[in-house]
Amino acid sequence: MITFSYNKDYNPSLKIISIFCACLVPLLVTGPFLSDLLVSVLSLWFLYYLFKKKFYNIFRNSYFYLFIGFWLVCILSSLLSEKILFSLKSSLFYIRIGIFALLISYLIDHNKKILDYFYYALLITFFVLIIDGYFQYFSGFNISGYPMFPGRVSSFFKDKLILGSYLVRLFPLLFALFVIRPNKHLFEKSGMFILFILVDILIFLSGERASFLFLNLSTIFIICFISQYKLARLLVLICAYFLITFITLNDKQIYDRYITSVNQNLHFGKSDSSLNIFSPAHDSFARTSWNMFLDKPILGHGPNLFRFKCSNPLYAEGSSPCNTHPHNFYVQLLAETGIVGFLFLAGLLLFFFYLMIKHIFEYFIRKKKFLSDYQICLLSGLLITLWPVTTNGNIFNNHLMMLYGLQMGFFRKKI
Repeated sequence: MITFSYNKDYNPSLKIISIFCACLVPLLVTGPFLSDLLVSVLSLWFLYYLFKKKFYNIFRNSYFYLFIGFWLVCILSSLLSEKILFSLKSSLFYIRIGIFALLISYLIDHNKKILDYFYYALLITFFVLIIDGYFQYFSGFNISGYPMFPGRVSSFFKDKLILGSYLVRLFPLLFALFVIRPNKHLFEKSGMFILFILVDILIFLSGERASFLFLNLSTIFIICFISQYKLARLLVLICAYFLITFITLNDKQIYDRYITSVNQNLHFGKSDSSLNIFSPAHDSFARTSWNMFLDKPILGHGPNLFRFKCSNPLYAEGSSPCNTHPHNFYVQLLAETGIVGFLFLAGLLLFFFYLMIKHIFEYFIRKKKFLSDYQICLLSGLLITLWPVTTNGNIFNNHLMMLYGLQMGFFRKKI
């Protein structure tokens, strides 16, 4: 039976706050405004609550120290940039992500029901997205009438092609919460693994190749190191791949998205005798970012300013050097926050690798577990967020960082 710790200062209002926190899961589907508003309000409330109760010890943990250090570097970089106000809009209020992660962590200690709230919020949201996503794939329109992009299922995200990113980043949290649920019935277990198959395929149908790569990385990691449901997750992966292969061979748009375009990129790299990173466009972003880094290697050009600097002939390189961001966290930080900002993210990645290696050593040498199955699931989600060799979104994007803060809040607790 799972036990939870309680505090004598427990406040019944935390139950309401826990419900609001769980509402973030469906609100992220509606767009950035409501989800960002919710996180901002909850973070402000939590700061007020902590200072009112004088609970200052909660700030004393290594994760928060690391986050505050990164936040201060981003602010300093913004203040030294050429577009101070624009850059500060991204860096100054970034702290709410760290405060929100602390809030989740605090609530887990003080109201065990938050685990149920998030579990059911994830289940319901995933179920709705599955229904709408498959409806869009087979009919060409989602339930609200929004048309499908060629080879890309977007569901309620509409023109924001981030369905796969949303599912793959929250999927490990859903699995983690499922693992720790006591007294699971056969119906719940069977239904969950059917849902896993449907989610795996839907991530593929989203056409987001990076998200599909993340799915495979997190799944392999979980299968290798988890003790419960290892065989079941492997069977889910095999079933999903069987259906994915069938879909790919019978859907030209999907085939072109995953097979033809990849072959074209490989051919492009051979034809001009150069090494392209993922695609010619992403190669241009990376090379342009590197040139920006070389110009300001310490603190960079300022958070979120790649979009303004990429067209400068001093930095622009390749066929398509410009975008709102360079589509990789690490090259973005090199360009926008320099080596100092980069080292914070790289250090966090190395720390997670250390946890993984420590677990492997303890598991195979000493025959005991360093990380619980719950933590392994969450670590898989954090690792794909920080995975360096792939494309991803803007590190200062509210949507991505709220997902990351949410996972961090859950990960740092042993349940």
